[in-house]
Amino acid sequence: MTAALKPPLMIAPAQVIRGQGIIAQSSSLIQRLGQRPLIVGGDRTLKIAQPFLQPALTELNWETGSYQTDCSEAALKHLHRAVVSHSADLIIGVGGGKALDAAKLLAHQANLPIVTIPTSAATCAAWTALSNIYSDQGAFRYDVSLPRCPDLLLLDYDLVATAPPRTLIAGIGDALAKWYEASVSSGSSDQTLMIGAVQQARVLRDILFQKSAAALQETGGSDWQEVVDATILMAGVIGGMGGAQCRTVAAHAVHNGLTQLPASHDSLHGEKVAYGILVQLRLEEMGPGNALAATARQQLLRFYATLGLPKTLADLGLGEIALSQLQQAAVVSCQAGSDIHRLPFQVCPEQLLAAMVSTTAPGQRRAATPTPASVEASA
Repeated sequence: MTAALKPPLMIAPAQVIRGQGIIAQSSSLIQRLGQRPLIVGGDRTLKIAQPFLQPALTELNWETGSYQTDCSEAALKHLHRAVVSHSADLIIGVGGGKALDAAKLLAHQANLPIVTIPTSAATCAAWTALSNIYSDQGAFRYDVSLPRCPDLLLLDYDLVATAPPRTLIAGIGDALAKWYEASVSSGSSDQTLMIGAVQQARVLRDILFQKSAAALQETGGSDWQEVVDATILMAGVIGGMGGAQCRTVAAHAVHNGLTQLPASHDSLHGEKVAYGILVQLRLEEMGPGNALAATARQQLLRFYATLGLPKTLADLGLGEIALSQLQQAAVVSCQAGSDIHRLPFQVCPEQLLAAMVSTTAPGQRRAATPTPASVEASA
């Protein structure tokens, strides 16, 4: 009998270079991949990044292509025209999550190599073999699994340090979700790589609990660099090892639902995901009655308070949102195929709505600020 082939693994970029000022030193690495790069990013971000990019591009025939307002189907069509017009042989994605998602998907569709250069630590998009597609108005539509991770990831701490601290805080929220989602969807798996991914998610959570506050006190310092590595690189490793099953559950499903509301668009991806973690834990309390989920939620509420992560709809600018609009977001979050159905129990929009409006409900007991010891108690 012929054994069934397991799905291919897209764990990591072919090469990751990180450090201060490393983009200027990476010309030869880029030239190995192509001579006519199309640099994809947003207009504002490309302007900020240009002084960092310029030394690495002096011997290349390059052009820029704006992804405009979102990683949407219309934006990708526009970028395809730029690829053809420039006869590009390489895509370089520069920016945050949406710019990098657009660049990765463009490279895949055009069958070109891809270099990712993150300008903030808000997501792990520079690492992953995944792109999220939105409407032109910023509403999540669907995601696309890519056949490989980027060919080269350049993490220049000096460039990332130019981003507002809010982006790192959002990245911490997005990376924290790796543990709370992976432990629920895959915590009982007996598959070697899945076990490894879940345990790495636990380690990632601990690092963020221990170092985030100090990191935000000194941009560019050693703790800051470690947290940047955690949000961009280590978070990406977990998704690569564990795959889609291990990657997202209710926290990201809540994010996807909230993006349907224009009033949520001023909030960053990781801010909505961080709020979504609280919603997921609340669902676990209200559904199976998980006491550990209640403890974990109280710990997170205190941790969020130290960083300024959103704890409620009001913190996301949605305090006055109409109930009918919130119901719309809940329906999208619970639609067929949503990641929320990776929870080990069924969730309907009415249950989700109840959880979304009660993220700060009192817990069973008062929890201390997370420490390595108390973190283990919530595992």
